[in-house]
Formats: sequence, structure tokens, C-alpha cells
Amino acid sequence: MTFPSPRKSLATLGVALLTLAGTTAAQAGDMLSVKFSLDWKFEGPSAAFLLAKEKGYFEAEGLDVTVDSGNGSSGAVTRVASGAYDIAMADLNSMIEFNANNPDKAMKAMFIIYDAPPFALFTLKKSGIDSIEKMAGKTFGAPVFDAPRKLFPAFASITGLDKDSVTWESMDPPLREPMLMRGDVDGISGFYFTSLLNLRGLGIKAEDLNIWQYADEGLSLYGNGLIASPEMMKEHPKAITGFLKAVVKGWKDVVADPKAGIAAIKEVDPLIDDALELDRLRLAIDSNVLTDWVKANGMGGIDEARMTTAIDQVVLSFGLEKTPAVADVFTTEFLPPAEERMLK
Repeated sequence: MTFPSPRKSLATLGVALLTLAGTTAAQAGDMLSVKFSLDWKFEGPSAAFLLAKEKGYFEAEGLDVTVDSGNGSSGAVTRVASGAYDIAMADLNSMIEFNANNPDKAMKAMFIIYDAPPFALFTLKKSGIDSIEKMAGKTFGAPVFDAPRKLFPAFASITGLDKDSVTWESMDPPLREPMLMRGDVDGISGFYFTSLLNLRGLGIKAEDLNIWQYADEGLSLYGNGLIASPEMMKEHPKAITGFLKAVVKGWKDVVADPKAGIAAIKEVDPLIDDALELDRLRLAIDSNVLTDWVKANGMGGIDEARMTTAIDQVVLSFGLEKTPAVADVFTTEFLPPAEERMLK
């Protein structure tokens, strides 16, 4: 029997390795790099995006997606506008305000995540502020960029409260709930699933709180959605649709198995409180994502009549001079077919 020389075998192995490396490089070169910003930290609602990445849903669409934590749902708007990110989960209402102030950099949303906005107001029951009328003359606190604070004029308008009868005090996000607990402010605004659980962490139970969710008070506002830069929309339309398909798959998995979503978050932030973030994710799904409208129509889209009213409420809140058309705010161009966007 004749054996190949060691030198020949090594040469053959080298060629094979080079071929494999070349193939891998080619595959990597075919992938489109996409920088995606979350609206906030790696918390429960970010699970769907991280799970989509972990399971290879983005990769299957030819996308090499980087998922970064955010610094606020309004800040995510400027991240895309600056060109630092291609796509972001951002507050739709803050985007409308940004477009009004920066028409040369105007953007559009392309997918709704929170069909019901998580905007809410909180007071302690022991304060006696148990009705909207009793908010008059009181001081509420929130960061200056807080979406429900900025949209409070719309809440006041639809509920009959004089918006100027409430005084607002600004603070950094970590101080909001502690200030309410200490009585430094009479009430706060915040995302429902964020402030509720933050207060619980301070020993304040849900039954000790009065909570007004904007959606329950009749506001038509949408919450956070996905926005992309105009360049991304123009140059990579198929990639955006692929991105949305992967996102829907991630949400389907998270709705079916929330614990799997928390495990995906744990991979990028081992210090999270699993039980807390599981509760936060379930609250977001039940209150904001899986609404009756989404169950009937699929995730991501809009009701045009509702959006028209929502835009009017944003214009009122921000005091905008012009009212944008629905087509200037949201595009259905990149949405996957409705049957692919159904959540169960």
C-alpha cells in the first residue's frame, strides 16, 4: 500500500482550509450589516429582537444585525437621524415631532410594536389623588424626554383636565419612582410596565397605586415602532422586509414561550433579574403588543382612521404648526403579508 507523503497531505489540507475560509468570507460578504438600536436597556420587551438574532432569523434573511441597548424611545429617533443606526425601535410620536423640527431629515415608521401605547400616570392611593380631576394643582414628575409626559396635553384634552393646572418636575430616570415613594412629587408619568415594576421593587404593590393608562382613557396614540433611515429604505427595501419578517418570528416565539426570550436577554446581560424581566415581558405582551386589533389583523400595521386621530393628538401635544398626512408618518411598503404577521 502506498501512503501520500506528509508534505503532500499538508498541502492538500491547506488548500481545503483556504477553500473553506474563502467560502466563509464570501458568505459573510453577502450579508448586509445592519445596526439596530433598542429603545431602552436589555429588558423584557427586548427579548423578541435578541431571540431573533440568537435563532438566526436575521441571518436567514441575509442580515448581519447588531442589537444595541438604547437610551430612551425618543433618543432612538436621533440615533437613526444621525446615521449612527440603520433601524431603531422608537417612539412614533417623538418621530413626528422630530420630523416637524427637521423636515430635511424626516423619517417614517414601518412597523408598530406597541399597538397600545404603554403611557401611564401613577399616584399613590394614600395621596388621595384617585381621579383625574384631583390632579389639578398637583406636581407630577418625569424625565423631560419622557413620552407620556410630552403627550400629557393630549391626555388632558381628552379627559377635560386643564393641562396647565399640573406642574411638572424633571429628574433623571432612576429617581422617578423613588421620588413618588418619598412624596417629593404627587404623581409620575412613565411606561406602564417600567414604572409599575420599578415601584414594586421599592415595596409598593399595584393595589397601593392609582394608574391611568392613556389607551384606557380613549387616546388613539400608538406606542413604539420600528423606524429606518431614508437611505436604508431607498437602498435596501428587501432587506427591511427581511428584517421585519425576522422580528415577527422573534415575537411569535416570545409570545409562545416568554421564558425563552428571557434566556436570550440573559445571554447579553447576565445580571438581569429573570423573574422581574419575565413579568415585564408578559405585561408588555398582554397590555401593549397582543391587542384585540393585532389578534385580528396581525402585528405591525395600522388602522388609518385611528392613525389620523393619533396624529391630531400629537400635533396638539407638541404644538406643531402643520398636521402631517398618514403617508408622511407610516409606510406599509415593507410589511410582510398579513398572514405572516399573525400572533397567537
